[in-house]
Amino acid sequence: MKETKIYVGLNDSVTKKQLFDTEKYIKILKDVCFAYHTPFSFGVIEGGYIHENGEYTKETTLQLTLIGAKKDTINEIAKDLCAFFNQESVLITENHIRSYFIRESLKPADDKL
Repeated sequence: MKETKIYVGLNDSVTKKQLFDTEKYIKILKDVCFAYHTPFSFGVIEGGYIHENGEYTKETTLQLTLIGAKKDTINEIAKDLCAFFNQESVLITENHIRSYFIRESLKPADDKL
């Protein structure tokens, strides 16, 4: 199975500053994923980025994780986020992973619980 991560910086590509609150970007990211009916998880991380002109900047980044998503869906989500967040580009990484689910439930030992 393939795990894909999409990294989307929150600094605007023109102003090089974050224009909105991180929560607003998170809502947009969730709405995009819901629109594609794809399972996802995300995290907010801090890091640095080198722009196409060589300028280095620090910024907050959303890391979107998709497991088992189709390549076309991944690319469409990445394009949407790139456009909606006004980015020069977004980074996509792919890794082959071994994944499985474990199911368990708690059952009372007797009627006293």
